[in-house]
Amino acid sequence: MTGEGSRQEPDPGAEVARLRGELDEAMKLAEERLTRLRYLQADFDNYRKSLEKEREQVIQLAGESLVRDLQPVLDDLEKAIPSLEDERNREGFQLISRKLHRILENHGLRGIESRGKRFDPNLHEAVAKGESTEEDGTILEEYQRGYLLRSKVIRPSKVKIAEHTGECMEENHGKGEDHRD
Repeated sequence: MTGEGSRQEPDPGAEVARLRGELDEAMKLAEERLTRLRYLQADFDNYRKSLEKEREQVIQLAGESLVRDLQPVLDDLEKAIPSLEDERNREGFQLISRKLHRILENHGLRGIESRGKRFDPNLHEAVAKGESTEEDGTILEEYQRGYLLRSKVIRPSKVKIAEHTGECMEENHGKGEDHRD
């Protein structure tokens, strides 16, 4: 015997089945790794977005801190301008004040409108009340200007609000008498 009889031809069906099994395992492994890769990519994207948001918050806080530090300077400029007697000095201070306001406005700072508006505890701080024929809660005077940085109140306006006198002054009577029933 020469060995030809001991040698068998491989079964092509069995070989195909074995290769299909290996292919299925490889496909399953590839699918699992692709899924893991997608999860890692999503985690990384979330991490990147979180870092970006945190960075923006740090920048905002730094800007807010700077604006808070500059508010007394704005207040002092506003108080100083009317007291300057020399017209050239007054114009110079007004120019500086406008430039400073413009720079801060470009960074999101804006003043809170108060006089004649309704009192809003989110924007205003009532420090005084005054009798008036205006509707209760109408702002009569502004003692200190308030500011918003973007949409956040960084200092409320200090205001005097109206307290209705309770008198009903009709045009025909005009004597200040109370004509309520």
